[in-house]
Amino acid sequence: MKDRRQERKTPLQPSVPHAEKRFRQLLDLVVRLRSPAGCPWDRSQGKADIGRYLIEEAYEVLEALEGSSPSELCEELGDLLFHILFLARIAEEAGEFDIEAVLVAITEKMVRRHPHVFGDTRIANTEQVRRNWERIKREVEQKGKEEPKLTDGIPRSLSTLAKAQRITARASAVGFDWDSAGEVLKKLEEEISEFRSALETGDGAGMKEEAGDLLFTLVNLCRFAGADAEAVLRSSLGKFTKRFAQMERVLAGRGKTPKKSSLAEMDEIWNKVKKK
Repeated sequence: MKDRRQERKTPLQPSVPHAEKRFRQLLDLVVRLRSPAGCPWDRSQGKADIGRYLIEEAYEVLEALEGSSPSELCEELGDLLFHILFLARIAEEAGEFDIEAVLVAITEKMVRRHPHVFGDTRIANTEQVRRNWERIKREVEQKGKEEPKLTDGIPRSLSTLAKAQRITARASAVGFDWDSAGEVLKKLEEEISEFRSALETGDGAGMKEEAGDLLFTLVNLCRFAGADAEAVLRSSLGKFTKRFAQMERVLAGRGKTPKKSSLAEMDEIWNKVKKK
């Protein structure tokens, strides 16, 4: 009887036999779209244009990840890949680099940052992997450069929520952080107290400032909980909109809209929807 273990692919084998061919077809398609015989709209697009679409596609991938449809995720990954190849093509036309350079650079970087896989380094857990990653990034990739600043390399287009978590994680890596989630909770209580004081005195500017401090502290609390602040907020927003839509349907069955309903009635429906 054939040993099934022998049928398993090695890490160096492609997971799909015809992936290289399909990749080449997509590359050729992008070249055709950008050619004089291609699409006028595609030819008119610049890096900044595609960059905006790239962000939108990335968020759609995140939404698909939270769903339960593999086909939807597959489609969104395809859209994201298309925009990456499109950007690489624009750069190639400008004589800057091509998709091969992109593939070479990321492959070399991943090999360099995984010495426990491609070298002799031994690691005991995922925390050591993270520390090695940061060390290699500092020692190898910053060699000959100025000491990196806290915000270096963080995209300006990143959402404020994600940027806050990224920056505080970097500050934590150099020892500027609370010792535990309990300490973050104490800070949160302090910020709530300060917001309450501003509220009681009618200090509008103070309330805005303290609200910002509250959000910032909550981002740190997410980090200590091992949660992505952007993802958990998106999940809560999705839960809210789903429940609100259910409430609207119940009200519509009564011949009403939220605007024509009392808060008490909406609360009653909301609590029933929540229990379900």
